[in-house]
Amino acid sequence: MRITRVLSASLLMLGLAVSPAVADSSPSPSASDDSSAPAAAGTSFRTATEIEQGRTATANGSAGDYMYWSFPADAGQRPTVGATVKLPAAHAAETWQIDVYDGLRRRQSCQYGAQTRTAAAGTASVRLTCVLRTVHAWSEQWANDPLPGTYYVRLTVVDLTTADLGLPVDTDVRVDSKDIGGSAAVDGSLSQPLVPGIAVKSEAEEGSSSDSAVLSSIEPDDGWSSGWWSDRWVWTAIGGVLAALAGIGGYALTRGSGRPSRVPPSA
Repeated sequence: MRITRVLSASLLMLGLAVSPAVADSSPSPSASDDSSAPAAAGTSFRTATEIEQGRTATANGSAGDYMYWSFPADAGQRPTVGATVKLPAAHAAETWQIDVYDGLRRRQSCQYGAQTRTAAAGTASVRLTCVLRTVHAWSEQWANDPLPGTYYVRLTVVDLTTADLGLPVDTDVRVDSKDIGGSAAVDGSLSQPLVPGIAVKSEAEEGSSSDSAVLSSIEPDDGWSSGWWSDRWVWTAIGGVLAALAGIGGYALTRGSGRPSRVPPSA
């Protein structure tokens, strides 16, 4: 009976501890209404069109143009950038490429995905995908790890015949993220996300001036995370509880029912 009670208490406490972790790791519903999504692209980093994750942005351009978008990515997220280029009916073979840069304008490598693709002559469209590495809350200065802040998407054609230069194209760009959780957590966090204009804003807040020039106004729906909390704290607590329960169970199994019958009573 004692063992049964110990096991029942262990399962109950484990269920209570796992519940918040499961709730935190569940993906949030993505926005399905793209009516307010941008319908144009920027021509440089400074004029990049801001887009939200979970919405499809569209733009019209010409083959040979550089098209830029920007989006926010927070610690623990693994963004997936997808772009579809709709080509004219008649065209020669051409190669398109999508590049992603972080808030320091460092080009970020893709874990996997077709970052560069060649569309054969007459192909109606070409699909590009770049799955970034998980965004870290903090990193060493010498490292090239992705950090929280604004990310830039650049779409352009890298191999094009002269006859196709300037032909009209339509593009669809969408960014989605997967919440990796505590497995990607690190000990540390940035004081501020890498967002254009954040340094100017911080100086204005420290001084008496009310002017604060912020070049980027986008941020995650629930705000920037502080960087110290992750679900690994929950699993650490679960490990501690299980270790304590294992100690109690071991003691209950080994202590026996009392004094052995072969031991004479004390005088």
